[in-house]
Amino acid sequence: MTHSRGPGSEHAYADFGFESVPRQEKKQRVREVFDSVADRYDLMNDLMSLGLHRVWKRFALMHTGLRPGGTALDLAAGSGDLSLGLARQVGQDGCVLSTDINERMLERGRDRLLDAGYAGNVHCVLADAEQLPLRSRQFDCVTIGFGLRNVTDKAAALRSMYRVLRPGGRVLILEFSKLSFESLEPLYDFYSFQVLPRLGRLVLDDAASYKYLAESIRRHPDQVSLRALMEAQGFERCRYHNLSGGVVALHIGYRL
Repeated sequence: MTHSRGPGSEHAYADFGFESVPRQEKKQRVREVFDSVADRYDLMNDLMSLGLHRVWKRFALMHTGLRPGGTALDLAAGSGDLSLGLARQVGQDGCVLSTDINERMLERGRDRLLDAGYAGNVHCVLADAEQLPLRSRQFDCVTIGFGLRNVTDKAAALRSMYRVLRPGGRVLILEFSKLSFESLEPLYDFYSFQVLPRLGRLVLDDAASYKYLAESIRRHPDQVSLRALMEAQGFERCRYHNLSGGVVALHIGYRL
């Protein structure tokens, strides 16, 4: 479905996968996707990445620069993989704020953190990455894992991340990206648009959510474009690391 766009109306719409929808609808539709997949979110992550998502997240955690007593913010925290790793790094004297826009996903993450014994130094908050209800300059590290592509206004989210970072702090953006090898794109497309939706139907009786997943990856800025977007919002010394041949990239930027 397409929408006609008159002059000056380009900001009234946002990409929801390959579909163009009114901007105010996107957040609700993203919530609906994650409401649908929440119960088997971790299982599907393991199946569709063959367990590699755990390796990618461990790599990201190696670059936080956090020390015991530090402060960290995990956006789009989902079921809490990165939040748990951050909590281990800052220890009992530190603090981790785990946030998500989806209440069901946040509840899953909270339960997982509690089961792992993290309570006093980890707090879970329902929050929109574009408009963080937090004071400025309070975190040593901000992470967002596989969540930026779901954000309606990526520039606004990046500005929020920059605002809440302390000088010297860093942001880590772990996200699906563009393959480094063009010759593999047909195979990747087949997996993305044929295998993933069928896997979603088989495990969750939900092909549509994983069709959206594949489409949202293709709409997400590539490595160079995302680095430029980060720089435009004030981040410095921005760089990225390609993982698994560019299937995923870790972008790092600093507030100096």
